[in-house]
Amino acid sequence: MSCELKAKDRTGVINPIFTCQPAGAQYVSIGIKDCIGIVHGGQGCVMFVRLLISQHLKESFEIASSSVHEDGAVFGALDRVEQAVDVLLMRYPHVKVIPIITTCSTEVIGDDVDGVVRKLNEGLLQEKYAGREVHLIPIHTPSFVGSMISGYDVAVRDIVKYFARKGEPNGKINLITGWVNPGDVTALKHLLQAMDIDATVLFEIEDFDSPLMPSGNTVSHGNTTIADLVDTANASATLALNRYEGAKAARYLEESFQVPAMVGPTPIGIRNTDTFLHNLKKLTGKPIPPSLVRERGIAVDALTDLVHMFLADKKVAIYGNPDLVVGLAEFCLDLEMKPVLLLLGDDNATYKSDPRIQALQQQVDYRMEIITNADLWEMEKRITDGELELDLILGHSKGRFTAIDNQIPMVRVGFPTYDRAGHYRHPVVGYAGAIWLAEQMANTLFTDMEYKKNKEWILNVW
Repeated sequence: MSCELKAKDRTGVINPIFTCQPAGAQYVSIGIKDCIGIVHGGQGCVMFVRLLISQHLKESFEIASSSVHEDGAVFGALDRVEQAVDVLLMRYPHVKVIPIITTCSTEVIGDDVDGVVRKLNEGLLQEKYAGREVHLIPIHTPSFVGSMISGYDVAVRDIVKYFARKGEPNGKINLITGWVNPGDVTALKHLLQAMDIDATVLFEIEDFDSPLMPSGNTVSHGNTTIADLVDTANASATLALNRYEGAKAARYLEESFQVPAMVGPTPIGIRNTDTFLHNLKKLTGKPIPPSLVRERGIAVDALTDLVHMFLADKKVAIYGNPDLVVGLAEFCLDLEMKPVLLLLGDDNATYKSDPRIQALQQQVDYRMEIITNADLWEMEKRITDGELELDLILGHSKGRFTAIDNQIPMVRVGFPTYDRAGHYRHPVVGYAGAIWLAEQMANTLFTDMEYKKNKEWILNVW
């Protein structure tokens, strides 16, 4: 038996796993304090992405659009950028950071966004907003290449590249979280605090689990400051948790400012969280405290309660962001489950050289498929044709109808999740995330056993 890595064999896409590059750049922008991004394209390029993010996080936040119409698509639309920047600065006096995020239409017509940024810096900002701190950052994310994953990676690099300045060493590490939930940020900061490590967390979305206060509702915003971004060049090291969501920035800081970079693994499950903590120890010299050893023991005990009787040998399909998918697959293998289908939603040529995927190819002793440039039809077709028998599906809400139609239990994990309450609040990283994921999988299987009257007697004696 083998683990096969291959691209989908169709040109068209049926029910895509990902959306496009500008979505990733927008998700980065919401993590920066005093920042509102302008998406240079049609209104839909903001509206649909903002809808996905707000459905997922259940919060209100700000992203702007240059609102390009038919005439701009034909004759050019740089004047819309100039107007958008002016209106944004007038309406929001606190805004200091404005990423200008390109889209497929404005890249195709050749709008010189870098040129209009220079023009605005020398003109509008000097004439009308003199003395005000404003940073215009062009971010090129054409939708006809890559995906929201590469868009996230590019935006993190470009924003760090714009701000980073060499100064005095700050003794911190840069922690680039990748595309995570507020609950993940809380869990990661807990691990850092337990190890007494001072870190700059990029990009900081913990406060998107926003309170509703007596004074009224709040608009959610990120907490990564300009000072944080400038100081990334002075860190003792950078740890990017994900290979495809932040590694470009880590490598840039290493090449330009000699800040040592370490990439991954995504701390999903016991094994990868152990490695994460040992990497922190290696980078900082700080010991792993007994409190985290105890947390690990609690997590191992919780997993032991479930693995042999309920999770072992269960066949799983997983789809979503590549670092998440690979991390979940590794975790499932550690739980003696069998990930049989992994769907990666873009055509990144470097997947074949990913050491984690190579390890799966060398170690898996049953038939596993890893499909790149995949869509959700790849999973549905295999199920309906009888090629694939599944006990469980792991993925975001876009695959819910495949699960419902084929009566396969499903755990929602990843972005976007909009048909389950509060998932953004619960981590999938760290020891707490390992417990939450394993118990979600077990409880989902328990419910399925009850509905299908399939060995539900086991639950009476457990």
